[in-house]
Amino acid sequence: MKLKLEWTYKTPKNQVITLMSDEVTAEDALRIAEDFERTGRTKDLVFYDERQTKWTKKELIKLIKEIETEPQDIVAYFDGGYDIQSGKAGLGVAIYYTQNKKTYRVRVNEMFEEMESNNEAEYAAFWLMLNTLEELGVHHTTVTFKGDSQVVLNQLSGDWPCFEENLNRWLDRIEEKIRKMGIQAKYHPIGRKQNTEADRLATQALEGTVVSSKFEIKG
Repeated sequence: MKLKLEWTYKTPKNQVITLMSDEVTAEDALRIAEDFERTGRTKDLVFYDERQTKWTKKELIKLIKEIETEPQDIVAYFDGGYDIQSGKAGLGVAIYYTQNKKTYRVRVNEMFEEMESNNEAEYAAFWLMLNTLEELGVHHTTVTFKGDSQVVLNQLSGDWPCFEENLNRWLDRIEEKIRKMGIQAKYHPIGRKQNTEADRLATQALEGTVVSSKFEIKG
């Protein structure tokens, strides 16, 4: 969970000034707030989440305790590989998140048949990613989606139009699922070299190697 901290304080000459911080984790925001309070010049202190919802310090402490057991700080990678000769697609997904103050990585792949294009394979991979997030219990939180498909991410963000009927069907399903899950989506296109993990999982799926794992990242 990322927050911005708004601090209103009085200077030694009783001048009132309000400052807004950069985005920081909820834990860092609380630590910074405590530092501000120790100055003895704090007039007001509030927090804004990524949806611009306003929280007091007391409300934020309660919220953190409530969501501690749920997946947070989620970054999800996807990739779809298309075999034009067979019409099959390999789908790869890698998800990183924190839960109960621990960091995890989930890797999943799958093979889809009767695909029409590489772009459709990318959409199918995104759909697999959403289903995996749902299985992890992700809801009403921010998720950063990363992939090397400019088409999928820019169409989902609304920056690019979608004119192909079959892709529009995927787009509608994905947008509806994101809405139902209450996900605040952030779309970050990346280069292929930054997406090697999901790409490898997609290739393994086409080769017939099934991957489904959850791993705690330590250190």
